[in-house]
Amino acid sequence: MDIYGSTGVWYLIGAILVWFMQAGFAMVETGFTRAKNAGNIIMKNLMDFCLGTIVFVLLGAGLLMGEDALFGLVGIPNLGLFTDFAGYDWSTFFFNLVFCATTATIVSGAMAERTKFLSYCIYSLVISAVVYPIEAHWAWGGGWLSKEILGVTFIDFAGSALIHFVGGISSFIGALILGPRWGKYLDKDGKPTLLRKEVKYVRAIPGHNLTIGALGVFILWFCWYGFNGAAAADITQFAQILVTTTVATAAATCATMIFTWVKNKKPDVSMTLNGSLAGLVAITAGCATVDIVGAFFIGVVAGILVVVAVEVIDKVFHVDDPVGAIAVHGCNGLWGTIACGLFSTSTGLFYTGSFAQLGVQLIGIIAIAAWTIFCMVILFNILKHTVGLRASRVEEIEGLDKHEHGLPSAYADFAAVPLAAEMLDPEGVPVPAEGVVVTDASAPAEAPALQASSESSKLSKVVILTKQSKFEDLKSALAAIGVTGITVTQVLGCGVQKGASEYYRGVKVDMDLLPKVKVEVVVSKVPVSEVVATARKALYTGHIGDGKIFVYDVEDVVRVRTGESGYDALQDEPEKD
Repeated sequence: MDIYGSTGVWYLIGAILVWFMQAGFAMVETGFTRAKNAGNIIMKNLMDFCLGTIVFVLLGAGLLMGEDALFGLVGIPNLGLFTDFAGYDWSTFFFNLVFCATTATIVSGAMAERTKFLSYCIYSLVISAVVYPIEAHWAWGGGWLSKEILGVTFIDFAGSALIHFVGGISSFIGALILGPRWGKYLDKDGKPTLLRKEVKYVRAIPGHNLTIGALGVFILWFCWYGFNGAAAADITQFAQILVTTTVATAAATCATMIFTWVKNKKPDVSMTLNGSLAGLVAITAGCATVDIVGAFFIGVVAGILVVVAVEVIDKVFHVDDPVGAIAVHGCNGLWGTIACGLFSTSTGLFYTGSFAQLGVQLIGIIAIAAWTIFCMVILFNILKHTVGLRASRVEEIEGLDKHEHGLPSAYADFAAVPLAAEMLDPEGVPVPAEGVVVTDASAPAEAPALQASSESSKLSKVVILTKQSKFEDLKSALAAIGVTGITVTQVLGCGVQKGASEYYRGVKVDMDLLPKVKVEVVVSKVPVSEVVATARKALYTGHIGDGKIFVYDVEDVVRVRTGESGYDALQDEPEKD
């Protein structure tokens, strides 16, 4: 049995992998944004597919797959999907459905953290019902772009233009009309501004979980083998697609890492992850028509282009895109489509010397861009002036999870511990909350009498602030001189150097508050001078940032369980037989 082709098993398995890309996009967008909006982003990535499915069934499938009309501009919707269940082309339907959902979900990241949930739902309905189906019909549904122009046909095997370029343009228009996140751009006085003409400083807003973002990239890379390879005609072409996809993505990732390393003196992690996605997007159009050399150069350009595009969009245009969707999908969807006119082994300029394929690629790009811009400008302006596009400033600052979904936190372990009144069942019996110990009411509650200290030694508190990396050395050194009780706190702070500067996604981040460890000990038997000398010896490197030590007088210490005070409260208890 032939498992390839438009009715083959692999065709449908590939489509299923494309559906699972929703998980990858959800993870990338969640990881690259702040925790207070995690639930909102997950909800958007869930609902854009579910809402899109309904309208694609009702209208979108007909506009994309229906009989060609109006000179190849649109398909004619029909009732075949409802009236001919046994004979309808369900393979093609499902294939186009999951691709439609991918187009819609790209925009979520660019408009993250400040878009009303209702407005996003309406956007998802419109792009899945009308915008994507019509332009996809031009090339994939038998429309005018699938016909020969200048002796060649438009190349977009898996959707660099029809999906990613459209999603990138929609992202740019949406983020432009929506405006930046509060605090992203600052005016000449260092105050937040939403007006591009007032922007003097750009502020980096790092995402809350790089691990989740990286997981999303790996999921997307894995699923992209289905995205690009689902429509392979046979095993040979399928293998070629897997190779070109891998080579381009690897080249793009390496190019981004090296470029940011040279540019910022350190390789940028989040930008390198974007580099992988940029390579995947760029090779999508030509994955079946370029060779391994073409794939390599397509990837290298994509890896550099994504860095330049992210910084230009942020620093020059002042369009706030938290995840880099415009640069990854828009700019590299454009590059990948143009690259087919250069690197196609059968019709590309570098292989045949003919400009025909490049000309047709540009014609297709202009037409697709014009249609998308026309629809998105109208749609987002209608939403802005009706139901509203942007959340209020209070909702944005406190988080969309709280205001849009009534979700205190998407991370349950960080939720507030219930108040005492909330920890009683209907009969008034204490109910233990996680991490809270409730004692038996019948247990003795009277504390031992306070005991005077047997010695009148001086009590001193030593507070040590130092690097996190030196904590284990410090702890061992203090234990060696008999200091057994310590309190450790993770803190943020800076000394006279006011921290250091790093780069996040090409934007300088002034790390004026650096992560430190605060160690507190109270001593009496062990001399303070010995504690200070030991700490200095353990922490000293001779470089800025070794830390500081503070010494205080302590009036008294009381051990709660025994009632011992002063010197006695600090001593180890003898072991019981």
